[in-house]
This record gives sequence, C-alpha cells and structure tokens, in this order.
Amino acid sequence: MTMMVKEVYDALLAAGAPEDKAARAAQALAGNDNRFNKVESDLTLLKWMVGLVMAGIVALITKTFF
Repeated sequence: MTMMVKEVYDALLAAGAPEDKAARAAQALAGNDNRFNKVESDLTLLKWMVGLVMAGIVALITKTFF
C-alpha cells in the first residue's frame, strides 16, 4: 500500500466519505507531495542560475564603463 496522509484520511472519514474513497483520496494527496518537492528543488536551482547570470551581466556592464 502506498503512503497516505493520515489527517486527510481521518477528516474524510469524519465527513462521511466511504472508507475506500477516503483512502484513495489520501493516497493521491501523498503522491502530489513528491511532485511539489521536485518543483521546489527545481525552483531553487533556477534561482541560483538567474543569480549567476545577473552577476555576470553586472560584471560585464561594470567592465564596460570602468
């Protein structure tokens, strides 16, 4: 069985959802967490890349005028 978010599962059961549907919904949310972690790490890499490009541009502009 795949991972599931226990809090979501319990909340869905308390709201009256059938047990099998609550389990599948909680598992689907747990699967999305992995995708969000990958997107977050990709954004961190992109931030560093943009920072390096900006530093290069500033260095070229500084070299041009001084």
